[in-house]
Amino acid sequence: MVSSKVKDVFSSKFESVNQKDTLSVCLSLFKEGVPPVLVVLNDKGKYVGVIARRWIIRSRYDPARTKVETLMRPAPKASPEDSLSEVARLMITSGISQLPVFSGEKLVGIITDEAVIHGAVVGKWGSTKVGEIMTKKPFLVEEDESVGAVLSLFREHGVSHVPVVRDGNLVGIVSIKDIITGIFQPRQRQTVGDIAGEKVPVLSISAKGIMTKPAITILPGTTLKDAEKKMHRFEISSLVVAEKGRPVGILTKKDFLEPLAAMEKPIRAITVQFSVKDVGINEIQRGFIMDDFESFARRYENTIRAGTLFVYMKGHGTNFKGDQLIHCRLKFRTQRNTFFSSSEGYGVEQTFRIALDRIEKQLLRSQELAHEPKYAKRYLKEIEFPETEL
Repeated sequence: MVSSKVKDVFSSKFESVNQKDTLSVCLSLFKEGVPPVLVVLNDKGKYVGVIARRWIIRSRYDPARTKVETLMRPAPKASPEDSLSEVARLMITSGISQLPVFSGEKLVGIITDEAVIHGAVVGKWGSTKVGEIMTKKPFLVEEDESVGAVLSLFREHGVSHVPVVRDGNLVGIVSIKDIITGIFQPRQRQTVGDIAGEKVPVLSISAKGIMTKPAITILPGTTLKDAEKKMHRFEISSLVVAEKGRPVGILTKKDFLEPLAAMEKPIRAITVQFSVKDVGINEIQRGFIMDDFESFARRYENTIRAGTLFVYMKGHGTNFKGDQLIHCRLKFRTQRNTFFSSSEGYGVEQTFRIALDRIEKQLLRSQELAHEPKYAKRYLKEIEFPETEL
């Protein structure tokens, strides 16, 4: 469906820094050439990873004192002959949207998520309507909702953009970047005078106080090609899908990449793709997770033509016992629907299982399995009726 390859869209121009350089060196290069990512080299000139501007922006490190190696990441390597679907898969599973391109042992360039999306929509796939891949029924916040509530929503559901509404009508959009650049970074710079001693309740600031307005919108019937052009023109990473002034969906770069990644020649009807950050998963835990997924896939692969389960796991520190708090977010894309769930807990297997159970319940309730008698029976067994006195 998408015939372009990495060699058709990657850039041979890139900037590099040494892993011992400070983050301020990176920020200078970002300002001068506005590259989306920098290649990180060691003292021998060998590739060791990449570093992106947004990672520095989202961190609380002092750029003048912190070394590049503190924030760099060892991104997976792409080849000029790789398909864009394969690169989209690498980006989804690694959580890194700018990858180095190697021809053999030689670093020849960089490929970004924007390049992948642009290369994919210039062909037949670009005629697909936005409504087919957008995230439907997005989370919304009222304009008077606090920044603290928005941050909680971001953390609980693993999203980074949320439309802002007034009485159901779209008035703006808030991103994690808006919060960091509009609130936290200015406060970090307030280190002198009376301001430094003030304890302003920044998390109580309303969403309308930091939102971007107006939000850039598109219609569900817009083609992916036109949507990508609009993203590029406004230099944004998300579009609100609206009808009659009300948000009905949201389209992010990840919404482009996920269906692309799912095109990568699956060997079975239902596949799984993992993206894990700050979570330690050993082989035994991974085995339990895959056993749960295999059981899920066997139950539905003969009924659902094709589907991909995207698993996003992130660690959030430990409790007093040393157990790691884990947030798990699932997105199950089928040919007809997209299902979402999330869970949070202190065990990898249990947290994943709870989120997967929630996906399964949504699937059973959906029209996708509504006319299948055996699934209808299972759904009835899943329903929890409240206890009442007769």
